[in-house]
Amino acid sequence: MQLGDATATWLSPRVAENDPAALSLLGMIHLRAAVAAARHQDRATATRLLNRAEELADDLGSDENYWHTTFGPTNVVLHRLSIELDLDNVSYVVEHGRLNVDHMPQERSVSHRIDFARALSLAGHGDDAFAELRTAERTSPQLVRNNPRVRETLRDLTKQSPVTAGSRSSEVFVMAQRCRAVQ
Repeated sequence: MQLGDATATWLSPRVAENDPAALSLLGMIHLRAAVAAARHQDRATATRLLNRAEELADDLGSDENYWHTTFGPTNVVLHRLSIELDLDNVSYVVEHGRLNVDHMPQERSVSHRIDFARALSLAGHGDDAFAELRTAERTSPQLVRNNPRVRETLRDLTKQSPVTAGSRSSEVFVMAQRCRAVQ
């Protein structure tokens, strides 16, 4: 939080001039701070920081990659969904999470698919959750296979669908083994 405040002060002259690199850097710092606040269950701070990031994204006007931030309106939406998941607002994520993220960098699109799969699983939409995880794994196997949230989701999916020969639940179990979610 202190880093965000210090950076905002340092960047304020450039942000006032709508410098796209400054908007992107400050916007991304607000998004990361919002995630930290959400992980501490501080909804008010997370919302305030998300709203500020959204203003900066609106000023920027499009998804850009200044300072390798991938900052813009889409990334704000993706962070909002991730934060809502961290704050246990699963229904919000299920309702708003079906987005086209193919234009985003691999890490960001896979991260969103993992979050969306987690929300779908928690809402009892196991087949849809598994489909999201399969798409994410095809995009970036290493990011999926080493993610604790994937393991947690796969454990839940295997509990929802006991393994039977030849059924879709067998595919879930095989993926769970690849990701070290089960023995």
